[in-house]
Amino acid sequence: MSIRIVTICGSVRPGNYTAMALELAIDELRKTPGVEVIPIRLETLDLPLPGLAPKNAAALEQFQQTVASATGVLLASPEYHGGISSPMKLAIDNLGFPSVLGDKPVAILGVAAGVIGAIKSTEQLRAICAHVGAMPLPLAVSIARIQQQFDTEGNCLDAATEKYIRRSASNLIDYINHAVCPKISLEAILREMEEG
Repeated sequence: MSIRIVTICGSVRPGNYTAMALELAIDELRKTPGVEVIPIRLETLDLPLPGLAPKNAAALEQFQQTVASATGVLLASPEYHGGISSPMKLAIDNLGFPSVLGDKPVAILGVAAGVIGAIKSTEQLRAICAHVGAMPLPLAVSIARIQQQFDTEGNCLDAATEKYIRRSASNLIDYINHAVCPKISLEAILREMEEG
């Protein structure tokens, strides 16, 4: 079974640290055989505010279909004023009612400038994902003092931090391999038995 992972970066600022951290997770995902990674950058979508018609309905539909077809999702958000970024919330709000995130395993990666990391935003993101029916994984990754963790070229300056960021990807793959894929295989076997 092919595994499709969609990643969504919750920062749209050029040169942002969230994207730098997410690139390490994406690199880790791509190291795994049989995994297809589909990165989504929100600045390219021009998503509508809830209740307004989309400027590009086809782009919105493609966004929803891409997430709907994913085996799992990795969400990366900066912490702004004690919560997730507005682009990340807008992205989730544009994933439909009911949400196409429903029943999908979701890994959470949070970054923050402060010393305690993205604790509040990762908890908020976990609660939102659970509310829309997704399965947020229990080990969210929170990186503190993010501006000190990367150089201007996007290279991580601390090996332990890099390993921790990469764990957001490996946790998701491990969950899919041990919980999702066996379930899908068993369902396929049962369908064959019923049809046979």
